[in-house]
Amino acid sequence: MVKVGDKAPDFKLMGSDGKEHTLKEFRGKNLVLYFYPKDDTPGCTVEANEFNKTLSDLERKGAVVVGISKDSIESHDKFKKKYKLDFLLLSDPESKTIKEYGSYGDRGIFGMGTLRNTYLIGKDGKIMKVFEKVSPKGHGAEVASCIG
Repeated sequence: MVKVGDKAPDFKLMGSDGKEHTLKEFRGKNLVLYFYPKDDTPGCTVEANEFNKTLSDLERKGAVVVGISKDSIESHDKFKKKYKLDFLLLSDPESKTIKEYGSYGDRGIFGMGTLRNTYLIGKDGKIMKVFEKVSPKGHGAEVASCIG
């Protein structure tokens, strides 16, 4: 599990835009990196819509929002189109990055899988804040309030 002050683990993942993305490309911006269990499920849909709703506020504060799940690019594409999501989703089918960030574990009745965690990564690539066991409703505004 990464913690505040740690250097954020790098990644190389395919995005919903059809391009490969790494952590380095977000250098110089605040990055809201959120991990979620599955596209188009109730909680994950609420969380994505909350980020979409606060996206302009986050962008004004110099932040970029990126979601990561193990879903395929095709699944991400359908999810983005269905809910008109205006931010990047990355596919981590082997859960490598999910595990490196400590966002894989016991989900109770749902078994082992991706945990709903968010990491606010500063312009310098270090973890500024960790949100664990996130409640989807209001989470976008909660994250936005933490960025100066």
